[in-house]
Amino acid sequence: MALRHKQLTEKIIGAAIEVHQALGPGLLENAYEECLCREFSLRNLAFRRQVDLPVSYKGVRLDCGYRIDVVVEETVVVELKSTDGLSEVHSAQLLTYLRLGNYPVGLLFNFNAPTVKEGMRRLVL
Repeated sequence: MALRHKQLTEKIIGAAIEVHQALGPGLLENAYEECLCREFSLRNLAFRRQVDLPVSYKGVRLDCGYRIDVVVEETVVVELKSTDGLSEVHSAQLLTYLRLGNYPVGLLFNFNAPTVKEGMRRLVL
């Protein structure tokens, strides 16, 4: 992973830790998204929320209703969950978003875990 990506993901993880320490587990995903984006603003990280992700099939762009939770600095896809645990389907979803959107790095956070470290995955294409 490029040094820039590593430094950026470390900043994003730091922001997620701050949010998790302040709120703890047990809230809905949208509450964590709102607070995490506030934290990104405080840390001067550029981001977009609920980014449309069209699917291209046989040369035609189809709007299938997919949305990426957050894209930070036009580089890192951040997918948020608040569930009993991360499964392989969550990782597969993030990898597909990376591939379809041509993003190099993704972070998957499950805010319902005891700590961010226990509920996080970093994926790279």
